[in-house]
Amino acid sequence: MFLVAALVMVSTGIWFWSSPEGFSGMDLVHSGVILTLVGFALFVGYKRLVSLKRGEPAEDELSRKVLQKTAAISYYISLYLWVFLIFLKDRVAFDTEELLGTGILAMAVIYGIVWLVLHFRGVRNE
Repeated sequence: MFLVAALVMVSTGIWFWSSPEGFSGMDLVHSGVILTLVGFALFVGYKRLVSLKRGEPAEDELSRKVLQKTAAISYYISLYLWVFLIFLKDRVAFDTEELLGTGILAMAVIYGIVWLVLHFRGVRNE
């Protein structure tokens, strides 16, 4: 988890320094979201490291159920997100690359928010 976060930070840094032109407002928003996602990954990695030091199993039934439920809910929300972005594309001038980048980052944010909600609220018996 820490290695992936480091790779994302390195690739974001390379993106910043290799860009010959100035950054738009959307690029700054994207970099802020990337930093937030890296922070989320570091939080999850830290929680797993602490659990490992306590001798707890890496995955149990509850964590698998939380991940499965998170994936399902975030998938449905992401479908509506893409419908909204396509609707927005018709009304606001967006580059295709910006639209795709925003959609992918928004999907990651949605996954993180749903995971946080289900992790702290818990999964109900169904």
